[in-house]
Amino acid sequence: MPKTVWLAFPYPDKAFDQAGAALKKNWPRLHRGDCEPFPRTAAVQDAWRAYHAGDFGKAVALGLAAGLAGTNVANKAAMIYATYLEDDDGKKLGLLQEVAQRAESLQAAEPDNVNAWYYHAYALGRYSQGISVGKALAQGLGGKIKASLERTIALAPQHADAHIALGAWHAEIIDKVGGMMGGLTYGARKESGEKHFRTALELNPDSAIARTEMANGLVMMFGRSRMKEAEALYAQAAAAVPADAMERLDVEAARAELDDG
Repeated sequence: MPKTVWLAFPYPDKAFDQAGAALKKNWPRLHRGDCEPFPRTAAVQDAWRAYHAGDFGKAVALGLAAGLAGTNVANKAAMIYATYLEDDDGKKLGLLQEVAQRAESLQAAEPDNVNAWYYHAYALGRYSQGISVGKALAQGLGGKIKASLERTIALAPQHADAHIALGAWHAEIIDKVGGMMGGLTYGARKESGEKHFRTALELNPDSAIARTEMANGLVMMFGRSRMKEAEALYAQAAAAVPADAMERLDVEAARAELDDG
């Protein structure tokens, strides 16, 4: 990805520095959401240190240089950067497409690699939002996203982030095509969506993004009747204490939602 000019993480914080033994010590908390195993090699560990500190461009470069073992960190860094920091829509979509392609290659090489499936679904999900959910459904992306998320949860039932994403999948489809059509055509159901959101919060109670996505999803699926609950979830997300750069971006997004509201 040599042509990408990476924008700086706007909230640098020494608390996000995972130097030396700190990375392994804090790993369970940092990766409660995605169940990524602790990396074996120093090169991939350094890529994750860059990621957690918010140096996403460095994390991608180090991850790609480390080969297959570094694919997940390169993918997560690129997709979080694309989601929150890249302001050029074309570049954002390009980054997400590259993540999806690398994830598919990793799936072929390591079919039991949990985040080869989850990051694939995440990248396609954000790409779908970028081109419009309607267009994405017409291109068959809805089925691919669901299949990759279900594979993730089959491999790692405790994968909180996959539960968040599957909840959002149900909500986005119901919001776009309605409850009846969503159920008949895609298997999207309000009760299933809400259950996945609640499971995610049980698995990762510190998560700001679980609350934000649940708030969005409840309003998409149930309308204004769940607005009060959604507002409470946004407030909780905005008050969360972030453990790394991604979580800080999640918290800032929740604060922005509150300000807009």
